[in-house]
Amino acid sequence: MAEAPAAPHRTTGSTLLHPLSALLGIPLDQINFVACQLFALLAAFWFRIYLGPSHASSAVRHAFATLFGIYFAVFCFGWYSIHLFVLVLMNYGIMNMASIPNIHRYSFVVAMGYLTLCHISRIYIFHYGILTTDFSGPLMIITQKITTLACQLHDGRQAEELTAEQNRLAVKTRPSLLEYLSYLLNFMSIIAGPCSNYKDYIAFIEGRHVHMKLLEVNWKQKGYDRLPDPSPTGAVMYKLCITLISLVLFLTLTKNFPMAYIIDNEFLEKTPFLTRLGYLYVVTQSAKPKYYFAWTLADAVNNAAGYGFSGVDERGAFRWDLLSNLNIWNIETATSFKMYIENWNIQTAAWLKRVCYDRAPWYPTALTFVLSALWHGIYPGYYFTFLTGILITLAARAIRNNCRHYFLSSAPLKMAYDVATWVVTQLAVCYTVAPFVMLAVEPTIKFYKSMYFHMHILSILVLLLLPIRPQTHSVRKPQNQANQNSVKSKDK
Repeated sequence: MAEAPAAPHRTTGSTLLHPLSALLGIPLDQINFVACQLFALLAAFWFRIYLGPSHASSAVRHAFATLFGIYFAVFCFGWYSIHLFVLVLMNYGIMNMASIPNIHRYSFVVAMGYLTLCHISRIYIFHYGILTTDFSGPLMIITQKITTLACQLHDGRQAEELTAEQNRLAVKTRPSLLEYLSYLLNFMSIIAGPCSNYKDYIAFIEGRHVHMKLLEVNWKQKGYDRLPDPSPTGAVMYKLCITLISLVLFLTLTKNFPMAYIIDNEFLEKTPFLTRLGYLYVVTQSAKPKYYFAWTLADAVNNAAGYGFSGVDERGAFRWDLLSNLNIWNIETATSFKMYIENWNIQTAAWLKRVCYDRAPWYPTALTFVLSALWHGIYPGYYFTFLTGILITLAARAIRNNCRHYFLSSAPLKMAYDVATWVVTQLAVCYTVAPFVMLAVEPTIKFYKSMYFHMHILSILVLLLLPIRPQTHSVRKPQNQANQNSVKSKDK
């Protein structure tokens, strides 16, 4: 997208740090975001040490997390934070008045409808959000949490029809107002997320979160007389190092490799196709550090509070990745479109699976991509990205199902296959996400034309030429039915 005309950047949030913003030349809303997250990190350590479950009641922990979260929202977004509180209170009313069989439908329609109206206002009132504070990020996270809780409340009365995961996460009773506000507005996730399951959050507040995970391991066999007490400090320090590196890369690379240059007329006229393809990879890589920074810092904040413990790995090391939003190594080494998606924005992918994919009666992949686009916003570029993603996902699945087994007979063939699929995957991702950054229709079409629509054409050819193996999809497969099916298959 072409550079927007210069305009004074204004914010509805606090102006306390305006001198620092002017000194560093960084927009004030970004300074406020980082300041809140760093303060949240310090508050999280204090919260874990001085307001731990052994030192404070659950009500005190809920109240502290909620009040600090509300303060951070007002500090960052000013009067725009009213949108967050309005949505939260509207859905609290729905949660208490709606019948359990319909609670997930009403909550979904209201939350997604309100979020969409706010997305529309950003385009038509604030011109693509370039002149005002963007409050849609926290609103998107709250929408995820509202719909997650509503679906899990719905599942709490449907035990005989649930999958094993849905049964584990089902919520049997409606939360109190304090529990509800704490889950949605707590200071660990109000600014940058991530979304988590309600039962996990309540277990964390009540002090059962780590204990439940530790009970899954036989510690006596490992030489322990009692349950260990895992500390998140090491995980937090590691994630802060990743955050610092990402910040440096963002400040040095992102501004030097703008996505807009990929559709510059002079660049298109003088640069060969393969060079343009290589530059597309470079600018896409340069756009990633800001996401690595924000999501890793958010993960560190939750871990510092003692939230995010996921158990013990095969080497016996404690894992603090329950709330991790990305796996950078798997992203950068992904050899399939599916692997890339599964390791990028992990908690959003899990939310899409919980509220859409597992519940869609038909076309689950397409409906999930559409919901993802709608949740992100109404910029046309988002829909180009997600519709292209559907096509490439189906094509990549067809290639893998029909070709991969021919390359598993020897190590050299497997290596060649992995290298080839890595190159294609990375370029396919770059091709797919470029409109997501460009936002508007005109630059997106110009970009696709400059790339000769090659990924679209290749994907369509693959789908036409390769046989498609149908995939079974069950909206809800009861546990007892699954057990019966496994017994029948063994009898055969």
